[in-house]
Amino acid sequence: MAVVSKADAQWNGSLKEGGGEVAFGTFRGSYSFASRFETGAGTNPEQLIAAAHAGCYSMQLSGVLTAGGNPPTSIDTTAEVTIEAGVGITGIKLVTEAAVPGISAEAFAEAANKAKEICPVSKALAAVENITLEATLKS
Repeated sequence: MAVVSKADAQWNGSLKEGGGEVAFGTFRGSYSFASRFETGAGTNPEQLIAAAHAGCYSMQLSGVLTAGGNPPTSIDTTAEVTIEAGVGITGIKLVTEAAVPGISAEAFAEAANKAKEICPVSKALAAVENITLEATLKS
């Protein structure tokens, strides 16, 4: 069964002076040119992409580890999305740390890389040339 996810965005005004709001699930946040390309308050589409990527990757890594007989105790992932005005998204850095009892560092690294390759959001973001992964196994 296919699942359809939905988000809404509304914008008022010109690009630099205007503002808008995005909403999905229980989240609602304002965004503007300043929150996207400067240091203004609010959220931005790239933060939403980062949240989606971090969440999807964490779940995918859990699935890969569990399928390999090493269910994790915890996985903490941060995604950093870099955007340049006029250029677009130039990179995504995934940083993950996981507690996985009984797994070797080599097996963990293999699972972490496999999860990055098969994560649905990673696949959706394949146009971003520079997606890096820094994976740490908690001791």
